Amino acid sequence: MNSFKKILIYVLISLGGGISIIWGINTYIQESTEDDIFEEISDLPTSNTIIVLGASVHSDGKLSPILQDRVDTALNIFRAGKASQFLLSGDNRRNDYDEVSAMKNYLLERDVPENLIFTDPAGIDTYDSMYRSNFIYQVPNAIVVTQNFHLPRTLFIANSLGLDYIGISAKAKHYKTENSLIRREKLANIKALWEVITNNEPENMGEKIPVKEN
Repeated sequence: MNSFKKILIYVLISLGGGISIIWGINTYIQESTEDDIFEEISDLPTSNTIIVLGASVHSDGKLSPILQDRVDTALNIFRAGKASQFLLSGDNRRNDYDEVSAMKNYLLERDVPENLIFTDPAGIDTYDSMYRSNFIYQVPNAIVVTQNFHLPRTLFIANSLGLDYIGISAKAKHYKTENSLIRREKLANIKALWEVITNNEPENMGEKIPVKEN
């Protein structure tokens, strides 16, 4: 067997092994969180807080379709009496980009009292959002709102941190970038596994800001 064939076989074996690992992690995360994911608001148990995870916003502060669906779903949960307050967690590392204020303004425009809205501007990624929701905001239990393709990883991280959180999918819709987001999730699962194993504390944790016990 010449050296080219040996290299090709090695590459194919390595590629197959990598795909198997990604598939296995994805399957484990999906199966370990399926009992914590609800499809209908009416089936949700009552919780302390609705956690909305951030996504992209436009330069004028308008929510992207993905983020608007998350906030709309959270608003419907609130109006159904399933939780009494919000924690909006997103990225505000730059002065010209602010996911949490965009979400907060959207809720205020729909008559949600400001004192029921908590914001976490350092929810840079899913792990940071889940970690900070507990250690900074001390949310005792929560309903997490994000898209269906994102929920398993989110709740896997929450469960691994010992949090009493459940999730519900933002209303179903097909997004232009959905296929790429689904592929990204499979790779992000590897990162999530590493994060929960190492249990690293996010940077710039700051002082505790406990939510109210409603």
